[in-house]
Amino acid sequence: MKYKQHHHKAVAMRYDQDREQAPKVTATGKGNVAETIIQKANEHNVPIQEDVSLVEVLSELNINETIPEELYQAVAEVFAFIYRTDQSLGGE
Repeated sequence: MKYKQHHHKAVAMRYDQDREQAPKVTATGKGNVAETIIQKANEHNVPIQEDVSLVEVLSELNINETIPEELYQAVAEVFAFIYRTDQSLGGE
């Protein structure tokens, strides 16, 4: 999952509830790196959710770092968005 910010920052996360207790940051970047993250998301049909505040906080985390508990609610809303998007597109 990818997040895009108007100031050219992006963060990607993953969550495998069978293996992980919480989502982890898998990529973060600004400028050209952010554009590459967004491009890869588009190439793989990964939904993009824009949330400037959340991107700002998540971009401070390290790669493979689990998101902090205080962000669970905000991140859960993003994953719910992805689930709804997948369902509307006929995904699983």
